[in-house]
Amino acid sequence: MNAKSGAQERFQGIEKDILGLSHRIHANPELGFEEEKASNWLAEMLAEAGMDVKLGICDLPTAFVARAGNGPLHIAICAEYDSLPGIGHACGHNMIAAMAAGAGIAVAKVADYAGLTVSVIGTPAEETGNAGGKILLLERGAFAGVHAAMMVHPAPMEILESHIIAAAMFDVHYTGKEAHAAAFPELGINAADALTVAQTAIGLLRQHLKQSDRVHGIITHGGDAPNVIPAHTSAKYIVRGEDLKDLEDVRAKVYRCFEAGATATGAKLEIRGGDKPYAEMRFDREMNSIYKRNAEAAGRTFPELGPGMQKVTGSTDMGNVSHAIPSIHPMIGINSLPAVNHQPEFTAHCITEEADRAVREGALAMAWTAIEMGENASLREHR
Repeated sequence: MNAKSGAQERFQGIEKDILGLSHRIHANPELGFEEEKASNWLAEMLAEAGMDVKLGICDLPTAFVARAGNGPLHIAICAEYDSLPGIGHACGHNMIAAMAAGAGIAVAKVADYAGLTVSVIGTPAEETGNAGGKILLLERGAFAGVHAAMMVHPAPMEILESHIIAAAMFDVHYTGKEAHAAAFPELGINAADALTVAQTAIGLLRQHLKQSDRVHGIITHGGDAPNVIPAHTSAKYIVRGEDLKDLEDVRAKVYRCFEAGATATGAKLEIRGGDKPYAEMRFDREMNSIYKRNAEAAGRTFPELGPGMQKVTGSTDMGNVSHAIPSIHPMIGINSLPAVNHQPEFTAHCITEEADRAVREGALAMAWTAIEMGENASLREHR
């Protein structure tokens, strides 16, 4: 019996359902920790395929694990399925979920023969930017006993090792005091001014940041009426650094900017979140080599990317997984340019024929990667 051929045959039998699942999740976008439909659809499909499924693991209602096989090498395939506010699946998590399910079901058929235990782990809320699903699942033991983890993420083009850096997301709240803006402005404490001072300070800070640092945010509440001194304002910000050490440095500087707003106006400052940041990705080179070989066998091609691609950065809680166990996070191209991730145009590209081809070939590439790892005795011992 050829395990890879067996896995391919199994996938071909479910391919129509897997592509249908991708389109269904795409048509029903759900935000982080609210992915009830997506997690249930995935769990149902995996259970129907004969995998042992547990829903609501680790006190996360939309997380799950589906397991098959009893081999000595335990591989986890991570499924993401949350969307972005307003623009739906503009990062292709519908495809990530479908690829994970397809790969898991394909491997499950040959798991024991290939020396594998395979788990598809449903990981909610990747887009939250703080205390993402994988971070909480790691803390609560969902990855215990797993030797290696993988997932495949859509992008405009194929990238084996994308530039994934550390990030922290947090909410900023200022509290001042209302007053009539014309009659008694001297009696007010302007929380909107505090936020303006902070944003001005951040703008000036940019001169002193490293090229790899990132600071970006939005105002989520700016006041209630122009004739009332704003007593309550808020913002949501993300800071990023090349690694967790750099992140701590830039975050401290940005926090001081928000403190400056409070000092200048007399408003009270509260920062919520940012306590469970996303780590930079540590790619397992041996796994990447195996994946690349199998992705090419499945039909993918990897273009030569210039040094300019190092300026293109992103962050994911898969980085935290990679600090705990060997992991990979390759990007699979859907030929979407000029549309890129987190644009509504990219959302539309995630259910095209190119996207469906990526789901098919990405699922097979992961399945074959897991099988090759399971059949490699020295690799099993190394893990």
